Amino acid sequence: MITSAAADFRAALPTGGRLIGLDVGTKTIGTALCDAGWSFASPALLIRRTKFTKDKAALAELIAAQQVAGIVVGLPLNLDGTDSPRTQSTRAFARNLDDMGFPILMWDERWSTVAVERVLIEQDMSRAKRAEAIDKMAAAHILQAAIDALVNA
Repeated sequence: MITSAAADFRAALPTGGRLIGLDVGTKTIGTALCDAGWSFASPALLIRRTKFTKDKAALAELIAAQQVAGIVVGLPLNLDGTDSPRTQSTRAFARNLDDMGFPILMWDERWSTVAVERVLIEQDMSRAKRAEAIDKMAAAHILQAAIDALVNA
């Protein structure tokens, strides 16, 4: 089940359980995990994209190892809320994960990368280190926003 509504996603989940957040890019997939009580999200792995079957296998391995109950996918909408080619690609990616049997929440990720990059710059992180960390940190930002909404849904 794929939804953009936090209440529908929460209803499809078992009580509690860890969630995985994904920031799906063209070259990498940033991942983040939250605790079972949905209090905090932390950056996890950075998956270098290759073929979809390998990307999905890497995600499946992480999901199984971390006992994940649901997936939150960052949805890169345009600033005016409309879809872009990247939005369509991300929706297709989520549809291809649907057969894994987990509820999937499509979460508006506008400004997530910008917000994370500002924090990393404030921490005086080098450009090279920012490039390595930004996608999984953006995934954590996306997941934290989603779990904050889920707790209040």
